[in-house]
Amino acid sequence: MTFKTLDDLPEDIAGKRALVRVDLNVPIVDGAVSDKTRLQRVAPTIEELSGKGVKVVLLAHFGRPKGQVVEEMSLRPIAQALEEVLDHRVDFADDCIGEEAAKEVAEMTSGDIVLLENTRFHAGEEKNDPDFAKALAENGDIYINDAFSAAHRAHASTEGLAHLLPAYAGRTMEAELNALDKALGDPKRPLGAVVGGAKVSTKIDLLENLVGKLDVLIIGGGMANTFIAANGAEMGASLQEAEMHDKAKAIMAAAEKSGCRIVLPVDGRVTTEFAANVPTESIALNSETKLRDDQMSLDAGDEAIKNVIAEFDKLNTLIWNGPFGVFEMPPFDTATMTTAKAAAELTKSGRLISVAGGGDTVSALNQAGVANDFSYISTAGGAFLEWMEGKELPGVKALG
Repeated sequence: MTFKTLDDLPEDIAGKRALVRVDLNVPIVDGAVSDKTRLQRVAPTIEELSGKGVKVVLLAHFGRPKGQVVEEMSLRPIAQALEEVLDHRVDFADDCIGEEAAKEVAEMTSGDIVLLENTRFHAGEEKNDPDFAKALAENGDIYINDAFSAAHRAHASTEGLAHLLPAYAGRTMEAELNALDKALGDPKRPLGAVVGGAKVSTKIDLLENLVGKLDVLIIGGGMANTFIAANGAEMGASLQEAEMHDKAKAIMAAAEKSGCRIVLPVDGRVTTEFAANVPTESIALNSETKLRDDQMSLDAGDEAIKNVIAEFDKLNTLIWNGPFGVFEMPPFDTATMTTAKAAAELTKSGRLISVAGGGDTVSALNQAGVANDFSYISTAGGAFLEWMEGKELPGVKALG
């Protein structure tokens, strides 16, 4: 899709008011922000606008107050943390509309930054109420969306505003959309994906969309157990969804029809105890496998890891969502850590475009120490998954 970016802003932008939708959903411990990653992500857009003399008016939500004022969900503590990240004064308004917001915005001079209170303190935000969107728009001359992570929600501050003011994508939104386009929109082939995690049932839409677009789909985690069991294996105490066997078979049939190869683990790291650093054995996984009732496969085995790395070596583009095993517990982190490092090395050498996203995925790549080596890491969570599922994101569509 086509969308305007900060490069398309008018030359006479100095002194104008920009309503900038950002993602400030950061963890707060004892009243202080404990992880500033998301603040650092939005900093380039804010700094660029402020540097051009724009009056930067920040809009964001925090938590789920459901249209009520909840003091614990105030953005006030985040204003201070953002000030530290930007090394620039950040004023705060006790409301995002009405007199409080108008007063703070009216007192701004060129380059000033103000953060308005939680948009979700008003029920009109999540309802995408036109009157609430108009009340927000009163404090801006242009609208900039830099919160891809909220783009799957048709809310007033993520979608409604884009129809009321000239709309642009911020630098974080721009980078995310460009990275995703390289991964699925217009990828350099061969194109592959790792899809892992616990359950097939939570990623049916994702799998059904991907098999029609990929050259190879590598399945890991508990999801792989379900596919292997659907082929006839007895997986013992392993996590797997018997009610999903027919769906797994249908996905495999659809993949075969579309020319997408599905790669499943050929062996697993098997144990009888769900705990860290317990004894394991390597057992072949195929349609003939018969694990005992007390045995469970908690990670892909060494042969499976070799196969995955060999598949990576054939690819030009890789999308990654979900771990191979119980990566929080050694030795069941082996497959995720080893394959992540292999993908990172291929990326660093310039042979692979790698895009990853999803909470567990980001945690796993950080644990492996390779998050900075991937082409792009999305912190968008639900929006990233819905994009992978092929769904239209209202906040993105509104920018087009």
